[in-house]
Amino acid sequence: MPAPLVSAVLGLWQDRPPEENVAVARLADELGYPELWIGEMATYDAFALATAVAGVTDRIDFTIGPLAVHVRTPMTVAVGAASVANLTGRHVDVALGTSSDVVVERWHGLARGRPARTLEDHAVATAELLSGRKADLRTETVATTGYRLRLPSPESSLTVAAFGPRAIGVTARVADRLVLNMVTPAAARRLVDELATAAEAAGRPCPTVAAWLPAAIDPTDETLHQIAMGLVAYLAAPGYGEMFAEAGFGDLVEFARSRPHPKELFAAVPPALLDAIGLIGTADDVDDRIADYTAAGVDEICLVPATAGDAAERTLGALAPG
Repeated sequence: MPAPLVSAVLGLWQDRPPEENVAVARLADELGYPELWIGEMATYDAFALATAVAGVTDRIDFTIGPLAVHVRTPMTVAVGAASVANLTGRHVDVALGTSSDVVVERWHGLARGRPARTLEDHAVATAELLSGRKADLRTETVATTGYRLRLPSPESSLTVAAFGPRAIGVTARVADRLVLNMVTPAAARRLVDELATAAEAAGRPCPTVAAWLPAAIDPTDETLHQIAMGLVAYLAAPGYGEMFAEAGFGDLVEFARSRPHPKELFAAVPPALLDAIGLIGTADDVDDRIADYTAAGVDEICLVPATAGDAAERTLGALAPG
């Protein structure tokens, strides 16, 4: 079985200094990681961060996103990607997703209706614009007419973040790659199989599969605290909760859905849950865990390194390509 591609992710940890992400990016570049995923949440604009990162790195390429399709239009995504590619000389790929009710409806004040249809329509229009062609699309969810990139096409591939069956179908029909977030190997295998079936039905080659996984080699208590804090927001979420229950944490999911105070929920997270959805332990432990994901059909392991103390240096150093 061929070794998977290994890339690095800027974790955008909410309880850590945001500028820490620039240091992680510089480290990933120095260690030879070929790809850096730059998402967007509550701090930096993703395109601004990518441009800043290019100024302190030498060669690493970018996948920007997943970007929320209800928040950014296809034009703003295409212009942003083309801008970063043109200004930095790096290759820029794009990832799209549906984000969450909190981000779309509460933070942005927008409706998050028909997420799967919006995702597909947005992906179709975005791919046209990224290619340098003029996109003319008017649907119930997305409309763009008459614009063509004035900058050179970034020739970006398109990744879709998916978890449920409808989004998996969208990925099969329109994307080059699927990205999964914090999945168990068993869930990854099921989703890989669903993707292959959907791609065959669509008459397309099956997209490749990437998995974002929290990672920590020889974790300290501080490191484990950081990863557990990052899990709290997902425990009650549709899809994630069911996956955690399937992995044996049904009581925790039920508790999370009773809406306890976040501190109470954090205190209830067992170490075994971190092991179930991450790459945590000794270097040998993590190698074995990566093999589990590879056996499940994951093509690319995307390391989301914990950063507390010297965790990022230890983890990215131990797992660096080559």
